Amino acid sequence: MILLLTSGVAWTSSLSEFDATHIDKMRWEVSKYQGIADKIIDLAVHGAAQNQTYNRLANVTDKFGSRIAGSASLESAIDYMLSELIDDGLENVHGEDVMVPHWVRGKESATLLEPRLHPMAILGLGSSIATPSLGIKAEALVVKSFDELHKKAAQAKGKIIVYNQDWEGYSISGKYRTHGAVEAAKVGGVASLIRSVTPLSVYSPHTGHQDYSPNVTKIPTACITVEDAEMLYRMSNRGERILIHLQMSAQNLPPVKSRNTVAEIVGSKYPEQVVLVSGHFDSWDVGQGAMDDGGGAFISWQALSLVKRLGLCPKRTLRVVLWTAEEEGVIGGQAYYERHKGNISNYDLVMESDMGTFTPYGIQFSGNKAATTIMEGVVQLLKSINATQLSPHPVGGDIASWVKGGVPGATLLNENQDYFFYHHSDGDTMTVLDPHQLDLCAAVWAVVAYTIADLDEMLPR
Repeated sequence: MILLLTSGVAWTSSLSEFDATHIDKMRWEVSKYQGIADKIIDLAVHGAAQNQTYNRLANVTDKFGSRIAGSASLESAIDYMLSELIDDGLENVHGEDVMVPHWVRGKESATLLEPRLHPMAILGLGSSIATPSLGIKAEALVVKSFDELHKKAAQAKGKIIVYNQDWEGYSISGKYRTHGAVEAAKVGGVASLIRSVTPLSVYSPHTGHQDYSPNVTKIPTACITVEDAEMLYRMSNRGERILIHLQMSAQNLPPVKSRNTVAEIVGSKYPEQVVLVSGHFDSWDVGQGAMDDGGGAFISWQALSLVKRLGLCPKRTLRVVLWTAEEEGVIGGQAYYERHKGNISNYDLVMESDMGTFTPYGIQFSGNKAATTIMEGVVQLLKSINATQLSPHPVGGDIASWVKGGVPGATLLNENQDYFFYHHSDGDTMTVLDPHQLDLCAAVWAVVAYTIADLDEMLPR
């Protein structure tokens, strides 16, 4: 049995009779927020703030475009956001410095030379090295899996390894993007081309980060379209010779300084205690970064904006953090944790939206049984917009270290089955997003964050 302390109240990992009584009291307190929740929802969805999240995000994405870590566009957008957050009346607006990678794509191309001439659409993967200036011309070995690659290792030396892995969900299929170059290099491959990690393609390549390993030769790596990967696999099965010319001029430049963007509504009674809402502000260098993760970042800003507009001031501090360099490995999130982890006992709830901002169903939550029971009451405040689901779920991303340290964590549960259609591609634009859906997501975010921040006690942990 683990003893947990918060606000002077002892909690245990199992619910004793005393605990159950105390939790019932907190649930009753939560129910008293229905009137405020309705006001937040009405303002966000039907009132003066209607479409505000969409319009603010469209202004930034149209003005600055994609915002890859290390780029001038990201830093200019951060400067703009700091000014906007101040104009919105938020407090303690500032940037917190973070050193981030600086990878530049450069020109890139892949051309099928045999059995026929065919220029292929590609997107180099983050941190990939360049090819030699004249490119790499080599035969291709096409495989469906790492297992097949290892079985055909004797055929791989000097080849461009092409992966035509099936879509089995992001966590499984994404391993080919992340580790494809390393596994290809281990068997003597000179480059790797990975089928884009998506369940649907309209001849659209998808990019993303990839990891090199120490003591393994670095080789150039890129994603190709689903259509081309399947075509090359069919050619291979027919025994045809596949010859590809790959050229990439990517650069890994020295790290540069970026910033996490921070703003607050300072708590009226416990200002040192924090409820944090967040999304990452950086994106890949294609599309507009509207869905990944402009939506999550801007509903987090909107959560504070709605509370401020209604003249509400919670007992605890509401803090929004827009992370930098998430795409390169949650670098901004980890830097923030290292800077602030000494105050971990004062973090009441950490929230991050990074899996779409489509029609919300409720909240995914990571916390103990007592905290989960209280959060079940909180989401009931969202019944007017049908967002009352609470799904126990592991929480990762930029807030993962806080959750591992015992802080309750939450992400947005939303209708995101089409998310990976557009993810890390030129298709990630404002056209993917819907103003009404963003309003609903902002309302969910604001109601949950404000209610928890204003309760008499912190969530048990």
